[in-house]
Amino acid sequence: MQFAKWQGAGNDFIIIDNREALYDDLDSELIKYLCHRNFGVGADGLILLGIDSESDFSMKYFNADGKEAEMCGNGARCIIGFADRLGIIEDETQFMASDGIHGGRVLGNDHYEIKMIDVKGYSKSEDDYYFLNTGVPHVVILTKDIKKAKTLELGREIRYSPEFAPDGTNVNFVQLDDNKLKNRTYERGVENETLACGTGVVASAIVASIEGGHKQNEFDCLVLGGKLRVSFELTANNGFKNIILEGPARCVFEGEIVV
Repeated sequence: MQFAKWQGAGNDFIIIDNREALYDDLDSELIKYLCHRNFGVGADGLILLGIDSESDFSMKYFNADGKEAEMCGNGARCIIGFADRLGIIEDETQFMASDGIHGGRVLGNDHYEIKMIDVKGYSKSEDDYYFLNTGVPHVVILTKDIKKAKTLELGREIRYSPEFAPDGTNVNFVQLDDNKLKNRTYERGVENETLACGTGVVASAIVASIEGGHKQNEFDCLVLGGKLRVSFELTANNGFKNIILEGPARCVFEGEIVV
């Protein structure tokens, strides 16, 4: 099996060219093996690039636990870079993911942007936790000191809370600082803190806008693996549209593994 290893702000992925449909039947155990950091290639997730009749290509994303997920913002930027290296797109593209059609752009200098799905609403718990779906479900918790956030302990507790059963949720810890925010994420499927989460920083930026009375719609987001940028527009019914996630994506290496 030939593959490419990509990372977006430290969120890393195995990407496979599946335009000939050779890997349509990958099972969860094989995906878990490939993503294992000791016995396989090592990654937070695996992505298949396929053919789509309505767009330039399709994106099928699996978490490191072998389960398919709807969307991954950092993975989307990586697959745009991968498609660009394959020569199947120009500077702008549209592709199909599990949650629908997404637009994307090649910005140069290993930077890419992805247009996310619209966010139609959110909820807030009695504990002041926000919950919203930015392609996958996210809880957002505001904290005054991101370094002291109990990312693993509290993140795992909320991820497996009966409230979000059976699929669970991702959990973000966010520190606001003017037009910047610091973000740490516990990702379901990886079952650990990752260096970055694209859908997570989108959720966090939206919550930052809500907390600020919608006075700001563009944020620099600092994550453990680097910096991402999020912008969006507020809709008439307090939803969010034209959500753009911008950031780096780089090919780490290409290789072949016997499976």
